[in-house]
Amino acid sequence: MSERKKVTLSTLFKKKADGTLITMLTCYDYPTAPFQAEAGVDMVLVGDSLGMTMLGYDSTLPVTMDDMMRHAQAVRRGTPNAFLVGDMPYMTYQPSVESAIRNAGRFMAEASCDAIKLEGGAEMADRVAGVVAAGIPTMGHLGLTPQSVSALGGFRVQGRGALQARKIIDDARALEEAGTFAILLEMVPDRVCRIITERARDCVIIGRGSGPHADGQLLIYHDMFGLYPKFKPRMAKVYADAGQVILNGLKEYVDEVTGKTFPQPENWFGMKDEEYQELLGLLDED
Repeated sequence: MSERKKVTLSTLFKKKADGTLITMLTCYDYPTAPFQAEAGVDMVLVGDSLGMTMLGYDSTLPVTMDDMMRHAQAVRRGTPNAFLVGDMPYMTYQPSVESAIRNAGRFMAEASCDAIKLEGGAEMADRVAGVVAAGIPTMGHLGLTPQSVSALGGFRVQGRGALQARKIIDDARALEEAGTFAILLEMVPDRVCRIITERARDCVIIGRGSGPHADGQLLIYHDMFGLYPKFKPRMAKVYADAGQVILNGLKEYVDEVTGKTFPQPENWFGMKDEEYQELLGLLDED
């Protein structure tokens, strides 16, 4: 792997100032992490979406801090120079500012993350301010927020109506004033994303399904490569159908084992004839 300079907050803000778009992907495990590092991905999010993509839950809600720690630690080992963001799971920050600071601190101390991410707008501004005051860079998340999907009426675009769009814009301003260095806008109309991006001063705007006007883009790794067949969101582009390649390989393996064509001599280990004959002699003594 080629050596790469560490991505920092200064790196991200310089890219924003220069108009160079920022790349961000989710990652949940060590085997995937070095590939993302080698590809030059700027920001890596250990998302609570691992509850669905890695643990098989139907939502992100059952994910715990211990789950997140184990995966974030693995990803950090594989991406030492990417800007690593740990996703705060459900009910680890909503109850109080104190709980938000304590759990955010675990990402920094135990997983060597560079920042944390939490969901919610103005109602979470005090949590953001508390975490930032504790010296922990914080990313906000507006629009479709999976931890609140029941209250939002399902997985649907947020902000198509003028009043709802205005609230998202106001929430973005509240988060920036509270100290977020970045905000993820998920599934909001492209023109709403453009307004928020143009108004943001000290905040990087990352889009997911929100058009081309953000400072950068986020995709879910498993969506990119066909690795989560239960759900295929519209905003995801499949860059390679690795899931189908893996499935074909698995079927071929089953066929070869049951058809007795695997393993072949190159797939096993033997022993010298004289050693085998000596072994038979030893067994005869029994």
